[in-house]
Amino acid sequence: MVADERRPQGQNRGSGRGGSPRGGAGSGRSSASGGRPAGDRSGAGRDTGRSSGRRDGRAADRRGGDKQWSRPRRDDRSRDPESRSQQQARYDGPPLDEEITGRELDRSVRQQLKGLPEKLAARVARHLVAAGQLIEADPKTAYQHTLAARARASRIAVVREACGEAAYAAEEYAEALSEFRAAKRMNGVTDYLPVMADCERALGRPEKALALAKSPAVANLEPDLQAEMTIVEAGARRDLGEIDAAIRTLENAPLRSRSRAPWVVRLRYAYADTLLAAGRTDDAIVWFHRTAGVDGEGITDAAERLAELEGVILTSSADEDGLDADTDGDQRSRRE
Repeated sequence: MVADERRPQGQNRGSGRGGSPRGGAGSGRSSASGGRPAGDRSGAGRDTGRSSGRRDGRAADRRGGDKQWSRPRRDDRSRDPESRSQQQARYDGPPLDEEITGRELDRSVRQQLKGLPEKLAARVARHLVAAGQLIEADPKTAYQHTLAARARASRIAVVREACGEAAYAAEEYAEALSEFRAAKRMNGVTDYLPVMADCERALGRPEKALALAKSPAVANLEPDLQAEMTIVEAGARRDLGEIDAAIRTLENAPLRSRSRAPWVVRLRYAYADTLLAAGRTDDAIVWFHRTAGVDGEGITDAAERLAELEGVILTSSADEDGLDADTDGDQRSRRE
């Protein structure tokens, strides 16, 4: 996993360096001799007065006069100590294990960091490694590591990608969506589309998730990513109350693939769960069985769901049998 750096930098851009108020430059172009005939004293005097007034005004501004600056001065932008401390904490990131060197990253990722100064690249790499190690056990801390990497290298796509992945794992869906969009703009990669669509769902925007699912680029994704997009699309249909459309979406996917790849497991599980939501319990049991049959790594809880469903059915059947027996006994008693 990886990502790029940017937020703190953006705050400094376009801040009005030097603190010059609008129109402050150009006093030299307004000199008294500016192209007028030498004998035109009255005109020269009027122009000189205006120019002198502007100079006096600028001098007053520099001395702390009342004139408002067109943009905040650099030293006025972050006077809140709490805000500065939060920014510094984000930049520093969580403590790094001394055993992490940064060389643990894939070579392709390290290559993308080559444009940074050596020490800076090493620091970014170490935060990315730490995030990768923690993303499953402690996604919140992993996300903080990626934010520290982004603060130093926000224009590197692999850093923004890592930040998006960690934010997604930490359930910070708005931030994850923003990071994946940034990474996509930088490197043109469309592999982020399924997770971007899922972020839209998590943010309560199923229509936007469906729009991403209909993107022409989806057809060019690898089979596992196409399956993920199908699952997200079906989920968005369910969010909208379109359960039959969700079933049709999943039925158009390769549910009967002989592969035991994780994407087949997840696809079958989504189909079984959707059938159950539609009230088709018997069909759901069949597909939970088919899911459990290829889920050797325990990716889903299909086996547990299956045991629960079959237990409910057995209990229900037993209750019905007992009720029938009681009814027969009552009838015999009345006849006797």
